Amino acid sequence: MTLNLIKTYILNFLKRSGSYVFLATIFAKILSLAASWVALQFIDNQDLGILLFSYNVIVFILPISGLGLHQSLLRFSALNNNAEDKNHIFLYVLKYGLISCLVLISIIISTSFFISFQFEKAQFFIIILSFLLIPAFLFEIIKTQLRINHDNKNYAYSEFLYSLIFLILITVLTFYYQENGYVISLLLAPVLVSLFFIKKIKIKATKIKIVSELNFQFWRYGFFASLSNVVTQLLFAIDILLIGYLINDAEMVTNYRYVSIIPFSLLFLPRVFINTDFVAFTEKILDKNYIKTYIKSYIQMFTILSFLLIMFSYFFGSFLLSLLDESFIKYQTTFFILMLGISGIFILRGLFGNLLSSIGKAHINYYIASIALIINIISNYYLIPKYGIKGAAITSAILMWLTGLFSFICFKKLYKRVLLKAK
Repeated sequence: MTLNLIKTYILNFLKRSGSYVFLATIFAKILSLAASWVALQFIDNQDLGILLFSYNVIVFILPISGLGLHQSLLRFSALNNNAEDKNHIFLYVLKYGLISCLVLISIIISTSFFISFQFEKAQFFIIILSFLLIPAFLFEIIKTQLRINHDNKNYAYSEFLYSLIFLILITVLTFYYQENGYVISLLLAPVLVSLFFIKKIKIKATKIKIVSELNFQFWRYGFFASLSNVVTQLLFAIDILLIGYLINDAEMVTNYRYVSIIPFSLLFLPRVFINTDFVAFTEKILDKNYIKTYIKSYIQMFTILSFLLIMFSYFFGSFLLSLLDESFIKYQTTFFILMLGISGIFILRGLFGNLLSSIGKAHINYYIASIALIINIISNYYLIPKYGIKGAAITSAILMWLTGLFSFICFKKLYKRVLLKAK
């Protein structure tokens, strides 16, 4: 029974061009790892640590670019069967999303002058990288529209092309301009890819018509969905920020960043399936049997996959770390703890977090992530000074499982209410 469910699940995934998304994402991750390796070769560890510290400040703000309107675009367009309405929703998101990005950039720049940064040049990098919000938002809504159009092939190609262009840019620019070249690469890559794919989303430039979906609920959903992603991003970034603050050693920031690269890169696996299937299961969210079968198939497959990855990391962790740098081998235990943690995202968090969004309960994800963030900060203030980067890994691993468990409990209760309301 288990094998049949998994087989059917994978076949449905492949029918939705999931193989393109899967392969493109793998190549994109490989290229991303290569880009990280290139940066390590051409940029001094101390300078790279400061840049990564600054970049992680912007990373947790990126999901809120456009005030999360790209999140609303995905869900509300998926629920609307009218092609003309979908076109107006996109144009509305594009217009007001760009305005929101400009407001956020102004706030970031203004705020940076009232903060005392621990590392030299951190403020400079944060100000320049704040402009990443605009190209990142444009690229995000283009990818979102491709998914809405069930054009998973071009969605996959866009992810791959972005990583390829970024690798080329970072190889050339960091060689000549070191950390400044890294910054330019981050800003330029999404612009080039967006220009290439903008014609493929098949949007007609017309006067925006306010359709029924474009109301307060549209903004509320996107805002909380984006806040949830901000806090979730911060859950990953806070470790690096707290390591930099509590240990006051930029090189340890670099060490944790690279030791965590492989575990966090593996999070693409559940994301590939969810990104491919989100529009499909949102369209059928009121079909209880469909959703129940989807959940069962997903959990069975990712439980098996998690077990295999944990065993592999236990026996070959040192080898994997040595591929990045021989000096990282001594952090094998930290690496293994993070691998245990991501299995919680594989099995629970990735699935039920997205199902909560699918039923319009994105604010629940925000509440769960916010509570986890508070626990993360309190725990790391104790564990990082005592255990170093291993302490940060312990906190992250526990919270990955706890947030997944709470997402499951909340979805189970709220989904029953949604079904009863729909009757």
